[in-house]
Amino acid sequence: MDKINAIITGIGAFVPEYILTNEEISKMVDTTDEWIMTRIGIKERHILKEPGSGTSDMAVKAVEQLLKKTNTSPDEIDLLICTTVTPDMQFPATANIISDKVGIINAFSFDINAGCSGFLYGMSVASKFVTSGQYKKVILVGADKMSSIVDYTDRSVSPIFGDGAGAILLEPTTEDYGFVDEILRVDGSGRNHLHQKAGGSIKPASHESVDAREHFIYQEGQPVFKAAVKGMADVSVEMMEKHNLTNENLAWLVPHQANLRIIDATANRMNLAREKVMINIERYGNTTDGTLPLLLWEWEKKLKKGDNIIFATFGAGFTWGAILYKWAYDAK
Repeated sequence: MDKINAIITGIGAFVPEYILTNEEISKMVDTTDEWIMTRIGIKERHILKEPGSGTSDMAVKAVEQLLKKTNTSPDEIDLLICTTVTPDMQFPATANIISDKVGIINAFSFDINAGCSGFLYGMSVASKFVTSGQYKKVILVGADKMSSIVDYTDRSVSPIFGDGAGAILLEPTTEDYGFVDEILRVDGSGRNHLHQKAGGSIKPASHESVDAREHFIYQEGQPVFKAAVKGMADVSVEMMEKHNLTNENLAWLVPHQANLRIIDATANRMNLAREKVMINIERYGNTTDGTLPLLLWEWEKKLKKGDNIIFATFGAGFTWGAILYKWAYDAK
């Protein structure tokens, strides 16, 4: 029996209409466009402003676009996985809500939370369901309404994050394409530097926790930056060395969009030219679980069948990793 590989067969994405510029951010906190661009590399970010709208609403738009592009019926989907750090509710899973809103009724669904590495971890998990031979059509959607947990009076956090969603369809093939290898890592002690203080079972919501603004992102910039630079670069270089990849036979680096300096440091360690690195942080900011699929969505027409691609991420947890993937189609 031929080996079953899992391949990406389509991409969908969505970002909200409202754009929050650096000029607007500078009216909220003591910062400037120059400071943000120099330190982070972000010019603007999309924000979901509609009352009563959440992560699932953006995810639904991305999934619906994906289904239309791939001419797939919701009834055909076997599994939907949502990676997010901003679920609609504590429970049920946002993936369940997405499935209901899209009309996916013949599948099961669940969420994954791995910080900004969620979509990368999700690709690993979703691909296994396909390569098992049991499931034919699996949707992986990464979505986050980061504006819901950003303190816009905190200069260290407010310029970084945006809202957005992206989705991919995974299907089986016996051809030599798809997921090749993965290196996934975690260091739970990193939680001390990047977390949300309240809202969980250790510190449930209370008047005191709300008044203390503990339901927003807490980040210590320097230790996170240093760990991200080392973590993303280490696994990316390790993947290249393991598979004899060079700057000539590696087509693309698809890096998490947290900070332009982290992206550049990773590419430099890989000896990879800027034109082989997917970067859209300037226009979207860090959309957390949305970053990788948004990159694929924007670059889809440039991808060629057989391209060697490395995905690399770093996120809260700390979580980080790299996936080597061989692209399986030429975009129409």
